[in-house]
Amino acid sequence: MSSVDKVLQLLKKGELTEATSHINRITTMESAENILSLAEEISQLGFLDEAKRLYEHLLQLYPGEGELLISIAEILIDSDQEDEAMLMLEQISPNDEMYPSALLLEADLYQLQGMDEVSERKLLQAKDLLPSESIIDFALGELYYQQGRNQEAISAYIKVLEHEEEIGGVNLNQRLAEALSGAGKFEEALPYFEKALENHLEINTLFEYALTAYQAGMYQTAIQKFVELKELDREYHSMYLYLARAYEHLENVDEALKTVKEGIRADEYNKELYFFGGKLALKKGLDEEAEEFFKEALALDPGYLEATLTLLKLYMHQEKYEDALECVEEVRKYGEDDPQFDWIEAVSYQKLEQYEKALNSYHKAYNAFKHNEDFLEDYGFFLVEEGDRTTAREVFTILLQSNPANDEYVQILERLHED
Repeated sequence: MSSVDKVLQLLKKGELTEATSHINRITTMESAENILSLAEEISQLGFLDEAKRLYEHLLQLYPGEGELLISIAEILIDSDQEDEAMLMLEQISPNDEMYPSALLLEADLYQLQGMDEVSERKLLQAKDLLPSESIIDFALGELYYQQGRNQEAISAYIKVLEHEEEIGGVNLNQRLAEALSGAGKFEEALPYFEKALENHLEINTLFEYALTAYQAGMYQTAIQKFVELKELDREYHSMYLYLARAYEHLENVDEALKTVKEGIRADEYNKELYFFGGKLALKKGLDEEAEEFFKEALALDPGYLEATLTLLKLYMHQEKYEDALECVEEVRKYGEDDPQFDWIEAVSYQKLEQYEKALNSYHKAYNAFKHNEDFLEDYGFFLVEEGDRTTAREVFTILLQSNPANDEYVQILERLHED
């Protein structure tokens, strides 16, 4: 058994002390070629410290050798020693054939440190040296994509796709599709999603395809893809809300509501599914079912303002004024407030003949809704009923100015002025 094979055997057995002893002997006995081969092999096996020791020995024999410096830098990066790795890379001469690779690694390190501008400069410098190298265009694409610079990412990915469809396990068709989608070019993205799925059926890619079709307004295609996804994985929670919305866009409210209920069975803590279920139930005239949906949404998030306001509108439509007041009181306990709460309280107190409280709530709501015709009507008629003709005249004067053709306002003002 050769000394190299012996080291590998000892490492695999976990006998690190003895393996280290053999490594020390190898550095004095074996050729540089054998030492390099061993270093590469044990590095791939995960014995980074031992591999680093061998590379450092070779570096003493071949000072400034770019390939060795990069190998050591990669080990340092894997060991979370980024600063030390950077020092290694900076030793590589611009005349070294490994210099572009060093620039790529430096770009990665700067990006990890949040120094995106420096990272970009390193990549562009590498591209000047190797203008046709796909890995550099890919690295630029990834940087731009992560920064949200989708148009620049698109250009970079298109260049890569001229030569490669996959780099480092990344499907370039998928990446280009995602960048196009991020740029709002939804229809242009769809063919690339299709190509990505032809090569490898992956559920996250299928979801992105379906979502992009939905965003493009291609609801039938979106439904088809979401259903495919559901058949692959019914626990993929994110799809249910979009699938239900796609059905609603096609006026298939029954299927939309069915989908919401399926989604809730898969994810009982999704407040948006409950809220959307409530809106669908309202469309079908199922007021009691809608109320339960909204209550479930608020049980999950008492500060869910949109659900609160929609439930309050339902209560007002049903003339459940006490329920409306209780709902407002409850949501305010959680620090939520909205001017519409004051308006709803005003009307509710008025209907419950608690006129002093109603007037107080109208006053609170006035500044927020003094240009809202519906509010001013409610307030104006309340003032007439309460006998405050002076303020009522002011309110109906404002209403008539905003809507001069309204005969009812004219008649009310005439009566108020007569008195």
